[in-house]
Amino acid sequence: MSLPFPKLTAAEAASLINHGEVLGINAFTAAGAPKAIARAIAARAREEHAAGRPFKVGMITGASTGPSLDGELAKADAVSFRTPFQSDPDMRRAINDGKVQFFDMHLSVLQQAMRYGHLGKVNWAIVEACDVGPDGSITLTSSVGAAPTQCRVADKILIELSSAHPKALHGFHDIYEPADPPHRREIPIYRPSDRIGSPVIKVPPSKIAGIVESNIGDEINGFPPPGAEAQRIGENVANFLASEIRRGTLPASFLPIQSGVGDTANAVIGAMGEHPDIPPFEMYSEVLQDSVFNLMLKGKVKFGSSVALTASAEMRKQIYGNLDFFRPRIVLRPQEITNHPEVIRRLGVISINTAIEADIFGNINSTHVLGKDLMNGIGGSGDFTRNAFLSIFTCPSTAKNGKISTIVPLVSHMDHSEHSVAAVVTEQGVADLRGTSPNERARKIIENCAHPDFREPLLRYCAATKKGHTPQSLGKAFAFHQRFMETGDMHGAIE
Repeated sequence: MSLPFPKLTAAEAASLINHGEVLGINAFTAAGAPKAIARAIAARAREEHAAGRPFKVGMITGASTGPSLDGELAKADAVSFRTPFQSDPDMRRAINDGKVQFFDMHLSVLQQAMRYGHLGKVNWAIVEACDVGPDGSITLTSSVGAAPTQCRVADKILIELSSAHPKALHGFHDIYEPADPPHRREIPIYRPSDRIGSPVIKVPPSKIAGIVESNIGDEINGFPPPGAEAQRIGENVANFLASEIRRGTLPASFLPIQSGVGDTANAVIGAMGEHPDIPPFEMYSEVLQDSVFNLMLKGKVKFGSSVALTASAEMRKQIYGNLDFFRPRIVLRPQEITNHPEVIRRLGVISINTAIEADIFGNINSTHVLGKDLMNGIGGSGDFTRNAFLSIFTCPSTAKNGKISTIVPLVSHMDHSEHSVAAVVTEQGVADLRGTSPNERARKIIENCAHPDFREPLLRYCAATKKGHTPQSLGKAFAFHQRFMETGDMHGAIE
């Protein structure tokens, strides 16, 4: 079927974009990112800079992207501002060097902020699709992100039509945008498998400025098998949840799970799938990665609701080769739905996310190293943590070959406060923080989660304050961090 839209090369599409414009790009992890157009924009930026002309664009994605998007544009010095989340080393370096202005956002509020104009005018939406209809119906590929809203609010749309994803993905997506306040009603999701929207994004055909054909697969590298430390963390989480079922503090039928990305997250989901006392469960999450798909094949994960299929190339081949198996078991939604507090609270989601560091009171830093250098961003961890039935944060007890304690007196940057965190888990053990005072939380985290090398200094820190509801010492709160900055090692911080 011929389409009534201009067929463009990637370079021709990039030539339509001007310095100072704002791009809304559908990507969530490296899944579903438009790569050919992004590379062409980076090439154009280099050409403009070489000619002595300015060329930078604002960039609003769904979440992180991949090397062809965040990486290439950062290396080309083509980005003026970036939101709401990133994980690319080149983009991270540009942000921390002050070359790109980055503002962190909870992913659930991004689309509403765009519709209300809080992020300014969006000139272009750039989306990757596996199919396009002459009526302006767009079937996305392996992620949804914020694409429905980006297409709604943008002046014009560029579509990267990718043959790397089968047209048979039609039907995996559930595109739904809630009405905005003051007209919003309940979001009618009562089970992770409920579908409430359309399989396609529908846009006026006149908004589509052109289609660029490509055949570039998602740039997702598979995570290595979890190491012994990550395996122990996974086992500790699984044992904790199984004990909650036995105690009757979790339903015997269990609850939906949200999990982050990475080898520790894979280890946690894998351990849950192997635990004999944890029944087959559902996922209501931002991402589904390889460990989830493997458990689907084994019957341990019954269903997965997600924004993105964050699958390695090998796993993606299995999924695309078995679409009839996976179709009734997966739904892909916009991030404002997967991460919506209303739905998370209604379903009773158990959230499991990763921390950079935790302090002895249960405050969590998930975004900044030593309080100043951005790592990735808060992403959706706050959306789930603050609204979960049970919120868990995991991390190894040490980093940098044991020179850093991830359990510190006070986090150097706070993303999640003690009021939202139910449990902290390291390879050392589990600290259940529910119903505990600050003094009790400190003892539990030090005794159960801190590495033995750092327990005595942390206990000495607590003893330094004789009175007060929270045993906090302003003079020593960052002694661990200061020691590391001075010597490269946190040992000996509090004698």
